[in-house]
Amino acid sequence: MNTIFSLEYARQLDQKDPLAHMRQQFHIPKQDNGEDEIYFCGNSLGLQPKRTSDYLNYELSQWQKLGVKGHFSGDFPWMPYHEFLTEESAKLVGAKTSEVVCMNSLTANLHFMMVSFYRPTATRNKILIEDHAFPSDHYAVESQIRFHGFDPEDCMLLAKPRDGETILRTEDILEIIESQGNEIALIMLPGVQYYTGQVLDMKTITEAGHRKGCNVGFDLAHATGNIPMQLHEWNVDFAAWCTYKYLNSGPGSVAGCFVHEKHHSSELFLNNELPRFAGWWGHDKESRFRMENNFIPIESAESWQLSNPPILSLAAIRASLDTFKQAGGINPLREKAIKLTSYLRSLLEQELGDEISIITPNDINASGCQLSLTVNLHDLDGKTVFDRIEAAGVTCDFRYPNVIRVAPVPLYNSFQDAFKFVTILKNSLEIS
Repeated sequence: MNTIFSLEYARQLDQKDPLAHMRQQFHIPKQDNGEDEIYFCGNSLGLQPKRTSDYLNYELSQWQKLGVKGHFSGDFPWMPYHEFLTEESAKLVGAKTSEVVCMNSLTANLHFMMVSFYRPTATRNKILIEDHAFPSDHYAVESQIRFHGFDPEDCMLLAKPRDGETILRTEDILEIIESQGNEIALIMLPGVQYYTGQVLDMKTITEAGHRKGCNVGFDLAHATGNIPMQLHEWNVDFAAWCTYKYLNSGPGSVAGCFVHEKHHSSELFLNNELPRFAGWWGHDKESRFRMENNFIPIESAESWQLSNPPILSLAAIRASLDTFKQAGGINPLREKAIKLTSYLRSLLEQELGDEISIITPNDINASGCQLSLTVNLHDLDGKTVFDRIEAAGVTCDFRYPNVIRVAPVPLYNSFQDAFKFVTILKNSLEIS
């Protein structure tokens, strides 16, 4: 008998886990019986760090006591507040501090990036995205193409899995770039595919796109805080991410954005070589409050800012980034994630190998925290199974037509969570 499927074995793994203490830094939702939920939904909304309320209350206190003077007073004055998030954000995505900024929301940032990096011509006007892109990305790309007067039927290239497969093959993406790259203005793909949990080879895709003269950007909604990246070294043109999934900054929190330093020169904007929509928070800091109508862009990713950001949301992001810092950053978290997800995969394959399938790639270089499961039983559909495990104390999510997404997050999930989840899932697969 294989002893990995036992509560005692899972406890032993937790005892050896150098990051087990980080669970105590989070509020874990409770079941009706008072026990902790098995919360495997950090790929949709991360849990609240315990320090978040302190960070928010501090800013509420500053506003209460100082009013407008809070912009310039206290330990974290509001005027430069986004700068307090820069260093740790840059570490998470492998960037220089000048290349990242927290601003807007994810889809808004993608639109603003496309203003600069999708500049179609009569002969180069296509955008390459994935066939099963997150709907908001698809809508954004389609609307940008229409905005420029082109037809999405002609200008939207869709990278698809092969017949009978569920994940994208890198070689197929590269073949599209090689064969149609001269017509592609922009490649915009996910770092981690939201449905399958597949990690794309961003470095190789970027290199291939640049060889054909394409701009290359990534939606990192499911990648930031999940996997290590090196956006600067990979020479990615731009990227954007939300902060409420693996970054645990609260529902609808302010998003993040990366723009490679090669695009920062103010001359590129002033000469209209790299246009952008401008706002006063992207204007040179030293002269911003002279209130002159002559836009001078900051020579960093900050120049893509439009408005002063909501400080309370930034405070929640700072709380999350400080929690990551306490854990030692993304690398030790990735090390635990590999062990935790591999353990969960092993349990699923051993105990439920014929009843479920895991569509997330087995290669650790092509997968992150998330495992996407499908139910193989003819008399039991995935939604019914999902409803059953939810009723039994599991929080994950379901994506039609038949995928249950589970995400054991190394910051707060345990090996015991994995064992208990598989136990509940086994019981939920019984046909009544």
